[in-house]
Amino acid sequence: MDKKSKMKSSSNSEQLKKYAKDLSDLYKSKEKKKKELEVSQKQLIKYAEALNNTIKELRDKNIELRESYLDTIHRLVLAAEYKDQETGNHIVRMSRYSTLLAEKLGLPAEVVQNIKYATPMHDVGKIGVPDNILTKPGKLSDEEFEIMTQHTVIGAKILAGSKAKILKVAQQIALTHHEKWNGKGYPHGLSGKKIPIVGRIVGLVDVFDALTSKRPYKEPYPIEAAIEIIKLARGQHFDPAIVDVFLKNIKEITRIKKEMDSHEDFPSVPFIWSERDRKEGIDKKIRLSELIRYPKRNK
Repeated sequence: MDKKSKMKSSSNSEQLKKYAKDLSDLYKSKEKKKKELEVSQKQLIKYAEALNNTIKELRDKNIELRESYLDTIHRLVLAAEYKDQETGNHIVRMSRYSTLLAEKLGLPAEVVQNIKYATPMHDVGKIGVPDNILTKPGKLSDEEFEIMTQHTVIGAKILAGSKAKILKVAQQIALTHHEKWNGKGYPHGLSGKKIPIVGRIVGLVDVFDALTSKRPYKEPYPIEAAIEIIKLARGQHFDPAIVDVFLKNIKEITRIKKEMDSHEDFPSVPFIWSERDRKEGIDKKIRLSELIRYPKRNK
């Protein structure tokens, strides 16, 4: 082999060695990257698991915080309700009734949740009403009734000025839950949809709960009587659409009531209309003998 051929052969050999080295380095690089990727993937899985655990802990803490918040609201509101001789069951029932109606009306989840937490504060303004009016067994005089109406304004003032959405909703409810669909309610005589929907919802369930619970001026009414009174007030006192949803879900409403009832909330036998309802002629408009099925008392 001549010198020129030897040089060419040597050059080819060196080139092949270089190619072989490059291939080897590329393989090693890919293997290294594969291992690094596997390590990164395992690390990401660990991070994801840790993140999921953290989110779960935060969710649990958030639920606990909300439950504590609701419990605090209930305890504070009891200060006002205590003057009115009502029990903690009243504000819990109100919250559950209102939440159920808000859900069935298809309101957004956030609104439903705000109603759930805000409803117990609907009568917080009663703390500013004299005890002799709150606990009077008979019908209120015109002057006494005017004083009573101020609990809506007092409650709204107590709840005013907060940045919290729940307290903003609570203020709306406190101020408007005694307004009527026909404009004859108080304190501002709002009518129809000018009344915030939260006020319309709570206004209805407040009447239902008042009718079916023991109050200073009346014994508990049977659920059948309360339903008939609400039917009569459809389109007058109450938003017709909300009444329809209420009646459509009366079995669920009744179930909630029975879960929360105390012995004082059983209707008297025989049933007696309140002085106020007799004066308004309700007893003449509703034939209860065909409607009432008295619940059995627990021994």
